[in-house]
Amino acid sequence: MKSMHYASAQKQAGEAAPQSSIKSGLYSRIMDKERMLNALINNLDGMVYCCLNDSKWTIVYLGQGCRELTGYEPSDFLTGSTVSWETSIHPEYRKTVRKIIDQAVIARQKFVIEYQFIRADGEIIWISERGCPLYDEWGEVEAIEGFLQDITSQKQSQIAAYEAETRYRSIFENAADGIYQTSPDGHYLNFNPALIKIYGYESADELRTAITDINRQLYVEPGKREEFVALMSSFGVVKNFEAQAYHKSGEIIWISENAREVHDQHGRLLFYEGTVKDITERKMYEKELEYQSTHDALTGLPNRTLMTDRLQQFMGIADRDNKKVAVVFLDLDQFKFINDSMGHHTGDELLKIMAGRLLQCVRETDTVVRLGGDEFVLLITGQRRIEDISITMRKVLSSVAEPCLINGQEFIVSCSIGISVYPNDANDASELLRYADSAMYKSKQSGRNTFQFYTAELNKRSMERLDLEYRLRLALENDEFLLHYQPKLDLSTGRICGAEALVRWHPPTGKVISPASFIPVAEETGLIEDIGRWVMREACRQAVTLHKYFGHDFSIAVNVSPREFRQEGLVNSVLGILQETGLEPACLELEITENCLVHDPKSFIKTLNELKSLGIQLAIDDFGTGYSSMSYLKDLPVDHLKIDQVFVSHLENETSNIAILKAIIALGHSLGMKVIAEGVETAFQQDFLRGIGCDKLQGYHLSRPLPLDSFNNFVQKYSSALAVSCATSHNCNAIMLEVNAVAG
Repeated sequence: MKSMHYASAQKQAGEAAPQSSIKSGLYSRIMDKERMLNALINNLDGMVYCCLNDSKWTIVYLGQGCRELTGYEPSDFLTGSTVSWETSIHPEYRKTVRKIIDQAVIARQKFVIEYQFIRADGEIIWISERGCPLYDEWGEVEAIEGFLQDITSQKQSQIAAYEAETRYRSIFENAADGIYQTSPDGHYLNFNPALIKIYGYESADELRTAITDINRQLYVEPGKREEFVALMSSFGVVKNFEAQAYHKSGEIIWISENAREVHDQHGRLLFYEGTVKDITERKMYEKELEYQSTHDALTGLPNRTLMTDRLQQFMGIADRDNKKVAVVFLDLDQFKFINDSMGHHTGDELLKIMAGRLLQCVRETDTVVRLGGDEFVLLITGQRRIEDISITMRKVLSSVAEPCLINGQEFIVSCSIGISVYPNDANDASELLRYADSAMYKSKQSGRNTFQFYTAELNKRSMERLDLEYRLRLALENDEFLLHYQPKLDLSTGRICGAEALVRWHPPTGKVISPASFIPVAEETGLIEDIGRWVMREACRQAVTLHKYFGHDFSIAVNVSPREFRQEGLVNSVLGILQETGLEPACLELEITENCLVHDPKSFIKTLNELKSLGIQLAIDDFGTGYSSMSYLKDLPVDHLKIDQVFVSHLENETSNIAILKAIIALGHSLGMKVIAEGVETAFQQDFLRGIGCDKLQGYHLSRPLPLDSFNNFVQKYSSALAVSCATSHNCNAIMLEVNAVAG
């Protein structure tokens, strides 16, 4: 082999073979073998080389693959005048290549090495070199021979595969979600650190030792693994598989899995692989949201949403057991007063106390619901007799009425209760609740602190009330309201000094409806605010006409409901109406019940002062039947006290009212107020009131409330009769009899 390399080198250098030393036939055979060997070498996918074992690795032979591999001609390396092999090795690999080859030569061993090489065109390729030392006849290394091959594509594939594996390993090791492989029979084959952390273990060995049976040791719910495997068998994948799992600490966590089957080339199932996410926090949040959506935030009781579901369940159980369900609608009687006067904090504490008491009054199988405000619903199940429901209701009334101690202050409230019964009264949950609500209103009308069962009569009244509410809303749109006026008499002069404007409802298809029928409904629904604004605007507009007609200031009184008075925009609304109608402020008087004072005395007085600053007159209506706080009365900027008719209407028979009347009149005068008595129905009552110093009166004895035209006629005839009669007599009673006879 050695002689072949040198002969080839001489031939490459242009030297002729020594023909004289070789016989012709032998030479021919040798040359044939050499040509065969060269052809074989040159056809290899790479390049054969031989170099001296010197400091420069002087090339003595290169195969024909040189040009394709390096981009150089073989002569560029053989002459050594153009480039050397070592300088063409990438600088980062030169020392390594030299070291490995030198070590192999010293050890007399073969070597294999991979390195980067700089081609003639500057391209950097990867080369794999395999070689070994060559020895002379004395056994000394005199050359190195080997084979060079371009492995750039293989190397790039290896690098790409390594990088991909590195990325996958990084993802596997650092993923926030657990990643696993499990055998079909339920034990872990492989998993990442995140899975170890999710289940609370310290190491892979600890997890692998602790969980050898996933179905029994991991899943909380029995048969969950079988469910997982069944889904996998049916679909080949499992998505968003949620389950409860045991944490190492013993706690129960929620997990969500996504997994797939992995098969070999023959389709045999090898294992399952997938991911695990800890969804405990999400599940707790969902549970909290579900709780909040079905429970009252203040008391923790079920709300309307959960009540409907529970009632449907209880109705189904009642059908099965042939029993009854009582739907109990409960409203606290004095709550609004306490909440408004003492503040919402006190009101909230009171509601929580009541919620606890109601829970104590019923069984665990029953349900207590807070609908909102001071309204509660009790669902009493498993009842056979109405009498049993009554016993529970008496217990509830007694418990609610016990004193409540809040912030060192004692409060006592009662409740009004309405009851409907399934299946006696209705088969629909909403109807049962509505019927119980109707019965509750009957309890309030009956004096409160009692309970009423629903009856067909109540349903009739309820439907009538709903119909009234509906028609009342349309009445505003259709302009069905009108005003009647009840005159007021000045007892010192005998003159008509003003009137009270009273709203009436006159539907186009019926007779006039009394305020006693629709005002309570308007108060409950909030329509009183719109009606009140209409009354005030219309009264002011007509007062301007009356002023022109009578030629002097004529005061018109308008009632303001407690709900209207609590509206923030009341003062601006009154001012706007005065400006709109052009009425002199002094001609408008607002009558306000003293019960408005209980909600917020300071705000009440502030609003009165703001109204008074407009120049209007103010009166306290129904005085003597409400709050009647002397400490606040002295601070009120009020022009008139109106004595409630309860102290006047039966004056002839109830002499005990005399002292009260005298006291109210004396009190009003001492505070600089005029006193008006309402509900005066007889001449005796009028004479008596004049006698004890009452300033003004109104009532049926003077006149009923009259439509505007009739009122004009009454005032005109009264004034004419007064002018004639006063010349000879000051008997106002006689004048009123005469005027009323003419007016009919």
